[in-house]
Amino acid sequence: MQALALKYRPRNFGELIGQESVSQSLIRALEGGRIGHAYLFSGLRGSGKTSSARIFSKALVCEQGPTAHPCEVCAHCKAANEGRHMDIIEMDAASHRKIDDIRELIEQTKYAPAAARFKIFIIDEVHMLTKEAFNALLKTLEEPPAYVKFILATTDPLKLPATVLSRTQHFRFKQISRLNIVKHLENILKNEGIAYEKEALEILARSGSGSLRDTLTLLDQAIIYGAGDVSQNAVASMLGLLDPARVEEILEVISRADISRLKELISELEVYEPEMIIDELVANLKDKFLGGDPKFSLLIYERFFRILAQSKSLLSISGDNGFALTLMFFMMIEALNLKTIGEAIDEAKRENLAAAQDFTEQGARSARAVSNASASPVLRQGTREISDARPASSPSVSGARPQRPTAPAPQNLGAYEIFLGKIYDRDYELGECFKRCIEFSGFDGVTMSLLSSAQGGDQAKLRTNSKIVMQILRAAFGEGAKIQILPKPSEQILAHSPQNSEADVKNARQDYEPAKPADVPTEISQAAKLQKVVESSQSENLGADLKTDSKISDDLSFLDDELARMQNPQILNEKKPFYIEESSAQTAPSKNLSDGAQNKTAFNESGADENTNGAISDDKTQNFSESKQKGEFDFNELRSSQDRDKMREEGVLREASRLFGEPQILKN
Repeated sequence: MQALALKYRPRNFGELIGQESVSQSLIRALEGGRIGHAYLFSGLRGSGKTSSARIFSKALVCEQGPTAHPCEVCAHCKAANEGRHMDIIEMDAASHRKIDDIRELIEQTKYAPAAARFKIFIIDEVHMLTKEAFNALLKTLEEPPAYVKFILATTDPLKLPATVLSRTQHFRFKQISRLNIVKHLENILKNEGIAYEKEALEILARSGSGSLRDTLTLLDQAIIYGAGDVSQNAVASMLGLLDPARVEEILEVISRADISRLKELISELEVYEPEMIIDELVANLKDKFLGGDPKFSLLIYERFFRILAQSKSLLSISGDNGFALTLMFFMMIEALNLKTIGEAIDEAKRENLAAAQDFTEQGARSARAVSNASASPVLRQGTREISDARPASSPSVSGARPQRPTAPAPQNLGAYEIFLGKIYDRDYELGECFKRCIEFSGFDGVTMSLLSSAQGGDQAKLRTNSKIVMQILRAAFGEGAKIQILPKPSEQILAHSPQNSEADVKNARQDYEPAKPADVPTEISQAAKLQKVVESSQSENLGADLKTDSKISDDLSFLDDELARMQNPQILNEKKPFYIEESSAQTAPSKNLSDGAQNKTAFNESGADENTNGAISDDKTQNFSESKQKGEFDFNELRSSQDRDKMREEGVLREASRLFGEPQILKN
């Protein structure tokens, strides 16, 4: 009985399996008359290289040819099919590899064909020729006689010299697909009248590794082993493979995480080759994945394939196959317990929200405790009610400054700490800049209120990374989260300015810090006005520069004049109006400008009433009276515009020199 690989060997281009590109190229060359003098066929064993060379040779010598469809009835076709044609010479380069064999071949090229129109040389396994043999063949291969055709076949074209490759038309035979092999096996078994199971044919096709000849050889063996019945169990047993049912059992035990049963399976599988077990698992999972089996998710398939690939690499460095299989199975069980990326993100968001809520509750309790402790009849939370009563021992403007009331802690400070920590994780320098220039004010679960003192490079860095900051905020607290920038008090801005020393900041705090409401009501009024001016002058952008805002200089004129009168003896000696109590009209003017006495009269230093000399108009007198009743004193209204401008400039320059050093006046 003839072997199936020989019995069903293709005899024309239509019978070639899985090499459509090669067959189409050769057919069109024959039909178009564009026939080369040398061809090189390379590819996997059993892919049809030698068969294609014989079919092409028969097409060249056919009496009806050269034709893509040999007649199969002429003498040349019959002789070619039987392998006895005188002008089709096959040479095995593995056994005829020396230079003497090539010299003999070259000698034959000098003689014309005996019967056909071409003399064709088929050199199989041409890569086995020696270097000298290749060199001897080069000249003839490049310029052979017109009636000579060379067809070279090899499984390893990389071993051929570049000079040979450049002289031939190279056709690459690809690996035959498993589907094409299974169909071809079904046709053969139907023609032979042999019963079979398709699963058994799939095992044979997978074991053949894309070689049709190897698969047909295994099929011959399976027919003999199964006594004329090709079954799945018989083929698996013949090849020493795992029964597909056993592979399914392994995957089922892994999915249930049944450790006891898995230990039993590991003991039973020690008789099999571990590489074969891994290959069978890969094949089974691949079929499930391509078939859309919902047993495992896409992520689980990816994890299983990765583990199997790593385990196969482990076999090459580990001598204990049982250890490699055990590690592989336990890694597959652990892979089922891992969370997906989406689940991990959702859990992280839930944890952040829960932590934010806990910190919100803690912050609310702390705020209530602080507000209850700091509440008093004079200063109430959320208001600025000032008592009319003033203790007799109240300090003056030039005296010691009382301490400020303690402000309640901002709500939900923990949420801000989480937010700041994520900024540090993303960009450490951005986190340092954020911590240095931004102060937390509050967070209601949606809007995070922040106080900014950024200037110069810090301001530019925060603006550049604003999108990153918003992404971090929304990733931590939801897509609806947003940031609200609030103006920062002036003393905090001075503290963050890199130009100011600690002494300057301390002096500025003493000058601008308001006294307690119950002690100095007038000073609190002026400090509140100063705070309002500073807050209104700040820009919505981060780190607005307060020193370049011209509005602040105008609104601080009352402070400039007051400081000038307190610190400059020359100004105190000028004949400018001031206010004293009627009971002390004959004494020197008081320096306690914040005294809230109701009975005051305007005098000059000579004791003359300004109203009698017409220095103050009736309107100004009326405004002055109203100001006395309100407890507000505007010295600028009692001076000329030139004096006010001069006093303003001098006060600003002195104060700027004291706080910031010698000022630089910028010109527009």
